[in-house]
Amino acid sequence: MSESEKPPEMTDDGPGQAGQASGGESNLGTGDLETVEKLRESYNRIRAELGKVIVGQDEVLEQILISIFSRGHSLLVGVPGLAKTLIISTLSRCLSLSFSRIQFTPDLMPSDITGTEVIQEDKGTGERNFRFLQGPIFANVILADEINRTPPKTQAALLEAMQERQVTAGGKKHELDEPFFVLATQNPIEQEGTYPLPEAQLDRFMFNILVDYPSEDEEVEIMKRTTIGQEAAVEEILNGEEIIQLQEIVRRVPVADEVIRYVLRLTRATRITKDEAPEYIKDWLAWGAGPRASQYLILGAKARAVLYGRNHVSAEDVQAVAYPVLRHRILTNFSAEAEGVSPETIIGRLIEDTPVHDTGTAGAAASG
Repeated sequence: MSESEKPPEMTDDGPGQAGQASGGESNLGTGDLETVEKLRESYNRIRAELGKVIVGQDEVLEQILISIFSRGHSLLVGVPGLAKTLIISTLSRCLSLSFSRIQFTPDLMPSDITGTEVIQEDKGTGERNFRFLQGPIFANVILADEINRTPPKTQAALLEAMQERQVTAGGKKHELDEPFFVLATQNPIEQEGTYPLPEAQLDRFMFNILVDYPSEDEEVEIMKRTTIGQEAAVEEILNGEEIIQLQEIVRRVPVADEVIRYVLRLTRATRITKDEAPEYIKDWLAWGAGPRASQYLILGAKARAVLYGRNHVSAEDVQAVAYPVLRHRILTNFSAEAEGVSPETIIGRLIEDTPVHDTGTAGAAASG
């Protein structure tokens, strides 16, 4: 099934894991199943509203929505002019959320993002006190534009907000409003004067989403839409409270032990020091995926299953989110670069070689 196809009607069972959690019982009640159906319908409506403004980019839109309903953050990588900023701003309107755009530049300071304390005088008493002025990070949807153009100390200011959902200023913690998502963009072709994100920062992003060129027909439609001077109106589909409720439902979706073991085989096969790693992994990778990759594979698969109208997770869901979860968590070495082997190639081969069902042998991936 293509990721761009319309999700099917909701079903209550599936092959080998008929709505069963890893402990053998479903975590979803009757009311939760109704919420699952509501999320599927909302997903279809959001896609329809985004289609009024965005031409194509079906997989990109799906992956962004999966990360949002999983409470994750995403890094969008693509050349300029592919509507990365437009996708994010339009999505915030569909979800009735506050939106902030931060343009990362070499002279951007941490306080420019998080906020700063200023001295304010009480005109009645003459007393002076510090008052915290919130920065642009205090919004529901944050567009961190060209995040690799600012120095590491400013990039790190985003780290606490992404992980802890709070910022610290003047020794005081300031909670961020929920829901909260960071959607960062990065230009892959122009690296001069940039500051590549360290692996620890990259690992905070649930998805690394590749934004590719549109097809020929899509580009024709883009030219028609953007040269007539009309702007499409977008309806609000969900609000913040509804999104939080749907995020909680996603985490309660049951996952069979067999699917969990499949995820474990996929991630452990990327670790070059482990016996499970095939020979081509040891030849092409300098480092493999950590436990956070396994967590995000499960969460992403749960969200995708719900968006497609199912109350259980299948191996197909795991495979669909494997590329955006793993592509920034596996580090290729010089041999892979010399042979023209990309992370995409390695992930594709891992999916092909790793059996869905446990064969009872360690290192299930092929070693060729």
